[in-house]
Amino acid sequence: MTDSTSEATSEARRRDVFSRLVEVQDGGASVVESRQLIAQQFDISVDDVLTIEREGISSRWPPL
Repeated sequence: MTDSTSEATSEARRRDVFSRLVEVQDGGASVVESRQLIAQQFDISVDDVLTIEREGISSRWPPL
């Protein structure tokens, strides 16, 4: 796998995390709860979720 493929996969995963985060929040979970749930689902830290959330908002990723 080339570096560019790794980067694309990484961005695709971050976009998936962001999309699920928004879905969970739209479903009624609090921001804190949704971050914890998504961190568990994707086996990443809450800090990673927060970083992805900020990136998704600033980049206006769907489903925004």
